[in-house]
Amino acid sequence: MRPRIGITLGDCAGIGPEIADLALKSGRVPDSVEYVVIGRQPGCKPGAPTVKTARAAAAALEEAVTRARRSELHGIVTGPIHKARMYEAGFKFSGQTEFFAERCAVKNFAMCLTGGKITVALVTTHIPLSEVPRALKQPEIVRVGLLLLDFLGRRGINSPRIAVAGLNPHASESGKIGREEIEIIAPAVAKLQSAISNKGQSGSDKSAIFSGPHSPDTVFHRAAEGQFNAVLCMYHDQGLIPLKLHAFHNGVNVTLGLPFPRTSPDHGTAFEIAGKGIARADSMIAAINLAVELAQGRKLSAKQAKERQIKEQ
Repeated sequence: MRPRIGITLGDCAGIGPEIADLALKSGRVPDSVEYVVIGRQPGCKPGAPTVKTARAAAAALEEAVTRARRSELHGIVTGPIHKARMYEAGFKFSGQTEFFAERCAVKNFAMCLTGGKITVALVTTHIPLSEVPRALKQPEIVRVGLLLLDFLGRRGINSPRIAVAGLNPHASESGKIGREEIEIIAPAVAKLQSAISNKGQSGSDKSAIFSGPHSPDTVFHRAAEGQFNAVLCMYHDQGLIPLKLHAFHNGVNVTLGLPFPRTSPDHGTAFEIAGKGIARADSMIAAINLAVELAQGRKLSAKQAKERQIKEQ
């Protein structure tokens, strides 16, 4: 059976319906996959979101996750939503990442973004910047680091080099500009390296390398130059600013840890250009391609596991 990818339209007053249509007609997504567009368009006016369009976006998410959990979909690509209207419609999550994690009863999840030559994963996400130092915990850095390692492995990067960014300017300059690097981040890096160097985690690559904490003002340039396959970031904008500067039109958001691939374009609803015929579908195309790549890899892994089981019987 061909992989089946569900695509939600997001808030239909935004550019979601346009970019989904453009992507599927672009000739730049695999034609060996079945695509299922999910989400009704309740007579909305482009650029004019309402509680009704938000409810429709929420209903599409519920349908998509239900079908994925039933294995009717092998991956999901989500269009952009408008959070303010979603909250008015009763949406109780800080984002789609958290929605999918809750609906799948997954607690070990993380937000990752990839585009161009940069891939980032976030230890903390949608919290005020003032709360980041208190929220930064050694076990969380290790947990998200291992999810990032698994993601890179699923993409065929067998000996990844993962840089761990510091929190403070210049990674604190040996504790002169904060203590988080010494007391939290460096010990977490050591635990990550130990976890993959020993017999440790099932499926982890012993040749992988975690390093850091690196100075945040240079680590993304080094990643773009090819020194690192990914950067583990301490907070939301630390990772998203360089990612969007480097790959604004083809960045992809992917939720790590779910039982199926979930990706989305790395941009918002763009109400100001909705319906004007100028929206670019590059990020949606990239999101679809990544979902297909991950879904096909998952199906291949399942097939290989079944073949091994048959041989062992």
